[in-house]
Amino acid sequence: MKRLFSILAIVFLMAFGTANATTNAATVAITVATTQDAATTDNAAEEELTFHQELKKRFIEGGPGFMGIVLLCLILGLAIAIERIIFLNLSSTNTKKLTQNVEDALQSGGIEAAKEVCRNTKGPVASIFYQGLDRADDSLESAEKAVVAYGGVQMGQLEKNVSWISLFIALAPMLGFMGTVIGMIQAFDKIQSAGGMDATLVAGGIKVALLTTVFGLIVAIILQVFYNYIVAKIDSIVNDMEDSSITLMDMLSKHKK
Repeated sequence: MKRLFSILAIVFLMAFGTANATTNAATVAITVATTQDAATTDNAAEEELTFHQELKKRFIEGGPGFMGIVLLCLILGLAIAIERIIFLNLSSTNTKKLTQNVEDALQSGGIEAAKEVCRNTKGPVASIFYQGLDRADDSLESAEKAVVAYGGVQMGQLEKNVSWISLFIALAPMLGFMGTVIGMIQAFDKIQSAGGMDATLVAGGIKVALLTTVFGLIVAIILQVFYNYIVAKIDSIVNDMEDSSITLMDMLSKHKK
């Protein structure tokens, strides 16, 4: 009987020890999995911030002097480009609809009715129409001269401040190249001060020098895209102005007859 109790006690201890070992193993596995998940989450967070951290790091490495000036070129260029895009979009009108409305007003109410239509319409085409109609009572030649003269005025307003964007496009890479040259000079100065050829000094100086060039080229590329869009938009509006001016002179000629 004692032997039976001894056997049962041994079996109970073995079972209890196995359960404890299983529990400990499960706890360790859960802890490891939790640690791995946390590490994965931390790595994901680091990957999400990598671009901004890298951009900030490269900007600081390039030097606040030239990098700040190039950044200022980007800010000013984008501000002018956005202002021009908004202005040009507001200046765009439906020239076919405006021409039809002016022609109908000329037939029904005469010059004054057509001028009223132009007053109520925004855009350079409507302004040119108004100037031509305002001098239509004098002669067709006077109306034509007024249309040509005021068309030049409107073109000047469309192209206002666009030259500044082209200036920033040329200035940004030149500032980058200047920063590169100065960085190379500083790298050679460090080599001369060290009294020997150290690869670390050369690599560090060249890296800092090239960062200004890269940033300047990026700024120039961004502004060039906006500049081309603005120029294309201006050309489209100018073509509409020229076509509409010819149509206006034809309408005035028919109205005079």
